[in-house]
Parts: sequence; structure tokens; C-alpha cells
Amino acid sequence: MTVIEYIKDKVLRANREYLEHSPERFDFWEQHIRLVVREALALADEYGADREIVELGALLHDMALLSRVGTRQDHHINGAAIADRLLTEYGYPDDRKKRVLGCVLHHRSSQNAENIEELCVGDADILSHFHNIPMCFNSAFRSSRISTGSVDEWISYFEQEWNDLSERTKVKFRQRYENIMDVLFGALKEDWQSRA
Repeated sequence: MTVIEYIKDKVLRANREYLEHSPERFDFWEQHIRLVVREALALADEYGADREIVELGALLHDMALLSRVGTRQDHHINGAAIADRLLTEYGYPDDRKKRVLGCVLHHRSSQNAENIEELCVGDADILSHFHNIPMCFNSAFRSSRISTGSVDEWISYFEQEWNDLSERTKVKFRQRYENIMDVLFGALKEDWQSRA
């Protein structure tokens, strides 16, 4: 069994457990992690990053949330501890493990990326939110406590996601982002920007 197969199996098992005990029946794998892996690998190919490191980082980036360890606020730290344990159990080389752990630790914003692999995972995590707008709204509503009636808060939420992308990925994604913002907020966004 390859390390990718081993880790993917652990993630899918944790996902099944999460689904069994999730009142909202949120499927982390289908709704988020699978999308992050797909985007991260596409960015790895485009940016010349190590595919294995990127794929492992993408698979493990939200393992603490999936395993219900700690809080959302510190899930990157707890996720790195879980990733360390799993990769050590597999016998993954320490030098490569350190790079995967960096992807997990720095996935919340590619602005914190220390290398191209971390940038790929951080950007992919954000891009996945734009691929699954209903999940993004659900997350913002539940985790960030954004009111359903507050256009200002919603626009700010999406703009913060955009601002956390690397400049390199912004260039690639700009037109799509502008289309999404136009569809979601249209003239409301123009009003909001004129007040800022």
C-alpha cells in the first residue's frame, strides 16, 4: 500500500465516522477534501511542486476537524499532530513528513506558505470553497456566525477568502472570482464598495 493509499484510507474512515455522528450530515470528503485534493494536484502540476507532498497535505489538511479534535481555531495545529502520528505509523521519511506537516500547518492562508507545496494546499483549500458555494455559505453561517441578512459580512467573508490566495493563483482565478461575486452579490457589491 502506498502512502497516498494509506492516508486516503485513514481520511475516508474518519469521514465515515464523522458522517455517522454529524447532525448536519456534512460529508467532508465529497463536499470539501476531494475538491481540495483535485485543486492542489492541478496547482502542483502547474507550479512544479512535489505531487506526493501536496496530495498528502491536501488529504490531511482538515483531519482535526474530521476527527473532532480541538477547535476550528486550532485545527491546523491539531491536524499537524494527527498527520505526524499517521505518517510516522506508516514509516514515512522524516524529511518528507516535515514538508507535509508544513502544508497542514499553513493551509489556512497561502500568505503563510513557506514553500510551493504549502502554497498549493493553501490555495486549493480556498479554491474549493468557491467550487462549493453552498458549503461555503453553510460554513460561514455556522462557524463565522455571519447573519443571513448581512450583505456586508458576506461580501467581506468572500473577499477575505480571495485575499488569502497567493498572487500567482489570483491571476489564474480572477475572472472566475469576479463572475462568482457578480452572480452572488451583483449591484449590492458595487454599493458596498462605493461606501468603503
